[in-house]
Amino acid sequence: MLKTLLIIAVAAVGLLLAYAATRPDSFRIERSLRIEAPPERIYALIDDLHRFNLWNPFLRKDPATQGIYSGTPSGKGARYAWQSDKVGVGQMEIVDTTAASSVTMSLDFITPFEAHNMAEFTLKPDANATQVTWAMHGPVPFLSKLMQVFVSMDRMVGKDFEDGLSNLKTLAEAS
Repeated sequence: MLKTLLIIAVAAVGLLLAYAATRPDSFRIERSLRIEAPPERIYALIDDLHRFNLWNPFLRKDPATQGIYSGTPSGKGARYAWQSDKVGVGQMEIVDTTAASSVTMSLDFITPFEAHNMAEFTLKPDANATQVTWAMHGPVPFLSKLMQVFVSMDRMVGKDFEDGLSNLKTLAEAS
């Protein structure tokens, strides 16, 4: 009986590992929202990390987050490093911008798990408004593939992107 249970357990673990190995090697999470403001106003709230953090949903999760700004004040080379008991430790850096159109950031997470991803913000004029898309993509190492068998990255982070875009909308439309 014990031998049978052991064989079943080993087979289940083997199937789990095999299934995880078939998962994609990269991920992409994306959310969009129409904001009643010109692209230039919204761009200024993304391209300047001091202003970005006024609507950043992850900082709102832990107001006690310790942060350090470095590099240029805004645009390419602007950096923000954070440390928090609730949202972990990491750094973001603006690596590319196109005025009033897009901002690309590198995201390096140290804790609660190590990850190196990219975030992209695209702004598309839409009549008297702007369609803003926030996307994040990156590689999925095997341990993350195993974790994603049980927890979806989209479910884990998608709601935060929605909250962030809603915060950005409130701020941009009030300006």
